[in-house]
Amino acid sequence: MMSYELIGITVLWIFLYGYLIVASIDFGAGFFAFYAKATKKDHIINQLISRYLSPVWEVTNVFFVFFFVGLVGFFPDMAYYFGQSLLIPGSIAIVLIAIRGSFYAFESYGSKDNLVYMFFYGATGLLIPASLSTALTISEGGFIEETETGVHLLSGELLTSPYSWSVVFLAIVSVLYISSMFLTYYADRAGDQPALDLVRKYALFWSSPTIIASLTTFIALSQQNPEHYQRAIDLWWVFGISVAFFMVAVFLVYQGKNYGWAFIAVMFQFLVAFFGYGASHLPYLLNPYVTLSSGVTNETMAIALIVVFIAGLLLLIPSLVLLMRMFLFDADYVKGKK
Repeated sequence: MMSYELIGITVLWIFLYGYLIVASIDFGAGFFAFYAKATKKDHIINQLISRYLSPVWEVTNVFFVFFFVGLVGFFPDMAYYFGQSLLIPGSIAIVLIAIRGSFYAFESYGSKDNLVYMFFYGATGLLIPASLSTALTISEGGFIEETETGVHLLSGELLTSPYSWSVVFLAIVSVLYISSMFLTYYADRAGDQPALDLVRKYALFWSSPTIIASLTTFIALSQQNPEHYQRAIDLWWVFGISVAFFMVAVFLVYQGKNYGWAFIAVMFQFLVAFFGYGASHLPYLLNPYVTLSSGVTNETMAIALIVVFIAGLLLLIPSLVLLMRMFLFDADYVKGKK
């Protein structure tokens, strides 16, 4: 029988996975919108991107908020260690999110044609996941130290670590890969052939860096945290399944058919890899300071949080399905007729 702390971290990991997919589509779309404008191709895909972003951008951070609040609630020690060590990278991420959010306000007043605004919009789409990935890097250990004055981030080690930069690279290319795969499906559903031809090239282009970045991160992990690396190797079959889904997705896009199934394969690719990474990371949440059993709150509080967050998940998922049916997958809306 699963312990309540394992159930808790599983529920939180589901929320973080949801944020990974939804935010990646949003962040990557912003970059592609800027890139298209910079290369004079904005007339091909930017209307398509705008139709996706308009109803979705406001709910993107719901998954992240649930995860952050739940993490602090389930594992209070994480607030102590991450609260101090992530002060600088966390502040940078908040500023970037604020800049990105302000773009939508400027867009409402007709500034979306301004290349400077588009640059900040596109740049934040890559810098936000890069800054947020710092938390996963720090969790491997070796980047913070606890002294009498508190917890301190070892900035020098973080900035010179090959593992740290490999995670940043993986975060960026994964965003572009997931987003381009979704936009390929979205363009096909809209019947927009010029946009489909363009974003399909993006999807195929960013598929190779994604698998290369994944392998590079594994190699760097073997140097940064050999114990975690060995646990990941023991779960080789999980990551093998992820690679199989990757090959299916790329093959379907290359063949130019079944783009919906291709994106579903992408979702399963990251689902399997994400939970494989999480499982191999256990029992540590923050190596070596916080483990799954040592950092958990009391049983009564944990059970209450599990009930609340499962209820939230059961409410959030149908809400997103309804949103997609009303806007994203409505035939007239997708084709720009309403």
